[in-house]
Amino acid sequence: MTTPSVRSAPALSGPFDTEETTAAAVAPPRSRFWRARRTGWLLARRTLLAIPSVVAISFAIFAVAAASPFDPLTAYLGGRYQNATVAQREMMTAAYHTDQSWVAAWWQWWVDLFHGRLGFSSTQSQPVTTVLAERLPFTFSMALISLLLAAAISLVLGAVIGMRRGGLLDRGCSALAALAASTPPFVVSLVLVVVFAVTLGWFPTSGARAPGDEYTAIGLIAHGVLPTIALTVSMIPWMLLTMRAAVVEATGSDAVFAARARGVDKQTLLLGHIAPMSALPTVALIGTRLPELLAGAAIVEAVFGWPGLAQALVESAVALDFPLLAALAVGSAVLVLAGSALSDAAAVWLDPRIEMTA
Repeated sequence: MTTPSVRSAPALSGPFDTEETTAAAVAPPRSRFWRARRTGWLLARRTLLAIPSVVAISFAIFAVAAASPFDPLTAYLGGRYQNATVAQREMMTAAYHTDQSWVAAWWQWWVDLFHGRLGFSSTQSQPVTTVLAERLPFTFSMALISLLLAAAISLVLGAVIGMRRGGLLDRGCSALAALAASTPPFVVSLVLVVVFAVTLGWFPTSGARAPGDEYTAIGLIAHGVLPTIALTVSMIPWMLLTMRAAVVEATGSDAVFAARARGVDKQTLLLGHIAPMSALPTVALIGTRLPELLAGAAIVEAVFGWPGLAQALVESAVALDFPLLAALAVGSAVLVLAGSALSDAAAVWLDPRIEMTA
């Protein structure tokens, strides 16, 4: 993970400059082509760095899974394990290739991947591609909606309370953010279930559809409200406090004091300079916190019985279901690396003063 560095330059330019800073040397505005080229080079470098990282992560996943004390045959056979004969166990071992070393399994997984095959999931009794096709939309849609909601709420509310530092709204929101940050996602999920599903009966308690029904848009929305709220609440605190801190720092700068002395109103300052520049730390932070988003999504899915990838990931880890475990873990690693690269690219695009070393 790299840290952006900012070249020394005046904090403000244009209508907020004082007479002295207007006469000072200011870097000329950069063209869109120049920004696109810098952003493209950054993404290209990150892609080259991500390739060995993904290979190393997949190697570590197979090594850690192989060190697990669980016997995969126990998961495959279930209640039949005790009554299975030696011949049956040997047949199952050969069928699921659990007799090969984890290094051989790792190599075979990459060979199959390059041939467009992800293997067969022994825990789900389906091809891995089918498992991903059925479950990935549930996890991805909930995580994406929660991330967008959390980002929008944090950026807007963080800007407002940052401009009103020390006020009642600022103290109340900061206290609630600190409380939410210290509350595990499963506790938030359980509280939502008890209050809104069990006590008030406004929403279903679990699942994504009523038993025996087909998936419908209305049913998915009704069942998805509570898990989406739980995941959103778990992501708001760190984004909100980051945005607030950036706004407070910007409002205390000399350039803002000079602009206000010249009669520029707060709303123009907030919308024209403070909010856009203060959003940069929050945008950069989103990519680095994607692992927490994935972990929170897994916990929320488990509490609400949401038919995503969380339960499949747990079962694949316990049963040493290498094809599914590798696909989910490596896919999560790729998502985190991509999110980090895209957030840094957005920061470079928005602020030409930022320089990335890798």
